[in-house]
Amino acid sequence: MNKTYYAVIVAGGTGTRMGGDVAKQFLTLGDKPVILHSIEAFLHLSFPVEIILVVHTDYRQYWKDYCLEKQITFSHILVSGGITRFHSVKNALKYVPGGALVAIHDGVRPFVSKEFLESLYGIAEEKGAVVPVVKVNDSMRKRDAEGRSVYVNREEFVMVQTPQVFHSDIILDAYKQAYSPDFTDDASVVESIGKEVFLTEGNSYNIKITRPEDLVLAKAILSVF
Repeated sequence: MNKTYYAVIVAGGTGTRMGGDVAKQFLTLGDKPVILHSIEAFLHLSFPVEIILVVHTDYRQYWKDYCLEKQITFSHILVSGGITRFHSVKNALKYVPGGALVAIHDGVRPFVSKEFLESLYGIAEEKGAVVPVVKVNDSMRKRDAEGRSVYVNREEFVMVQTPQVFHSDIILDAYKQAYSPDFTDDASVVESIGKEVFLTEGNSYNIKITRPEDLVLAKAILSVF
């Protein structure tokens, strides 16, 4: 690998689904906030990664105060989130140059390993765009136009994870367009300009913490991770 590497950590939400006073990304997991686990995964790679952290405007000072209190000194760019995830990522990409590789990661996915991340950067360098996915274990059904339940073959579906990693020239070009509600993740933005996204096997530990029960599971994973 001979490129420069970036990681956009998206933590722009307010965590209302968790039902607490603090956004989910700042809840304590072990001895540190969830978001810090996610960031530190990138700091432990065998090559340097420039960190861009996206937080809700209301949490900018909260994060600064935490870093000061805990003497956190790693270099990073702090960016304010937008009205949607698309706008949050677009704000962060202003700091990413062409000719780089950039990973875009949910700040509430704290269990990404060094090997997993380095593999994704390597695949992205070769393929241009890569997304980790996992198989669906549960049976699936959908509702038709009349609201009736219809069977679907779960083998035809996968669950999408992050980080999604891209050549920066591709993702920067994709984010020049206007927002669409069809953009459910960064891969969908890239595909909308006709670029192919390569799928690779994700990791079952790479959970996203969005509900109270997810935090319980995360604490169990942390004990063995």
